[in-house]
Amino acid sequence: MPRLILGSSSPFRRELLEKLDLSFECDSPDIDETPLKNEKPEDMVARLAKAKAMAIAERNPQSIIIASDQCATLDGEIIGKPGDHENAVAQLQKASGRCVTFYTSLCVYNGQNEVSEEIVEPFYVYFRELNDQQIENYLQKEQPYNCAGSFKSEGLGISLFDRLEGSDPNTLIGLPLIQLIRMLEKFHIKVI
Repeated sequence: MPRLILGSSSPFRRELLEKLDLSFECDSPDIDETPLKNEKPEDMVARLAKAKAMAIAERNPQSIIIASDQCATLDGEIIGKPGDHENAVAQLQKASGRCVTFYTSLCVYNGQNEVSEEIVEPFYVYFRELNDQQIENYLQKEQPYNCAGSFKSEGLGISLFDRLEGSDPNTLIGLPLIQLIRMLEKFHIKVI
């Protein structure tokens, strides 16, 4: 089997890929992730996943590279990682009672034949009506300041939601495993 590399420094993506019980390495792509002017969120994540894969492929030309990118949007505007408590409060107040759409891209690049498979998968998070005390309690307990949308769905963040819609719950965490398995099979890498 060719060398498999996850082009990410995200511990969340690494943990997700470990579920598939494949041997892989991690390498951080270190690319400029600045959105382009008037770029749609779904186009941005697709572009960035491909750019990450290509950056890793330059250093590992005969490998299969898995790269992903994700953004959260509300009313078509990108919601980034809050970075601090104040921004997280503002993000959760704005999301209260509303739907936040996550776009998660996936690019699997085969350096042996220079072929890639690429998708962008949406995932919809419907928030409950949240009061300020609920938001404060949640943030004090989980401190999700490095997570887009100010929550960790795999943790206590689930308490913020009314419902979730999408084809793969792993997509929300940052790596659509169902699609990844299909893509890897096209490159003759079997999970089972």
